[in-house]
Amino acid sequence: MSDPGGLKELQQGFEAAIAAADSEAALEEVRVRALGKKGEISQLMKGLGKLPPEERKARGAALNRLKGEIGALLGRRKQELRDAALEERLKTERVDVTLPARPEAQGAIHPVSHVWEEVVEIFADLGFSVAEGPHIETDWYNFEALNIPPEHPARQEHDTFYFHKREDGSRRVLRTHTSPVQIRAMETRPLPIRVIAPGRTFRCDSDQTHTPMFHQVEALVLDESTHMGHLKWTLEEFCKAFFETDNVKMRFRASHFPFTEPSMEVDINCSWQGGQVKVGEGDDWLEILGSGMVHPNVIRAGGHDPDKVQGFAFGIGIDRLAMLKYGIPDLRAFFESDLRWLRHYGFRALDVPTLAGGLSA
Repeated sequence: MSDPGGLKELQQGFEAAIAAADSEAALEEVRVRALGKKGEISQLMKGLGKLPPEERKARGAALNRLKGEIGALLGRRKQELRDAALEERLKTERVDVTLPARPEAQGAIHPVSHVWEEVVEIFADLGFSVAEGPHIETDWYNFEALNIPPEHPARQEHDTFYFHKREDGSRRVLRTHTSPVQIRAMETRPLPIRVIAPGRTFRCDSDQTHTPMFHQVEALVLDESTHMGHLKWTLEEFCKAFFETDNVKMRFRASHFPFTEPSMEVDINCSWQGGQVKVGEGDDWLEILGSGMVHPNVIRAGGHDPDKVQGFAFGIGIDRLAMLKYGIPDLRAFFESDLRWLRHYGFRALDVPTLAGGLSA
């Protein structure tokens, strides 16, 4: 059979170039030289239109066969090069199973961070969302809007961190509780409102159960029909879920807070066997939080009509919850950056609290 235009020689030349290519980059150069837009085979196919009909037909069939064979050779060689590269890579990346295992990560999740997530998980299941606010507050949000009068002891400098006076005579404060977030939530959110406000708070106090900076979570529910029964049920469900027991008993005692009326201190049953507190057991009582129905003045300060809406609020220390649940005796140790303490009381990074899997599992 005749070889029109010396295609046999052209094919042999490309076959040799393909076989000699020792990398995908070199192979790509051969492909461009043969089949690229300006490649030799492509240029020959562009010249078919100048040939007589009979010669064009034979020449075109030969060029198509050549193009297909060269393309197939390029594909096979590319796969061979990839297989060879993978084989070399596997030789250098083999794992020696006789080597000792890597040590586990030394880091740990702080108990406060873990308990924070536990609290958020529980209240999310109860239909609450998380609200946030600034650490530096105005007198309005931290005191006045919460019905705290000017002569109240909480406003004194021995209890509150004040900043220097501003030009207008006002003084900002490091918030003494997360209650200001309740006012901000009432100002910005439509009814019904069901929020919790976990966060840092600051007071001039330091002993075994108090620190200048600590963590609180407050809850606010506001709508047209909420009553004290809803408050009691919410607190009971929270304590059952958090302490992971169905035997929780609660006692509500009359108290006074400027921002709630009526106000109640809440106690939970416990035992002190062996010098360790166990919640949900025994006949002793332990105070855990303050609560009450939102004061009409607070509702009014938040921009709502207390004759039309009502609600409840409560607050509890996250650090205190951690101490009760995990048997931590001294609050000051939470902030001393003692790695030995953190390794003992901390949680693994993947211990994400869930109601289904167990909060402290």
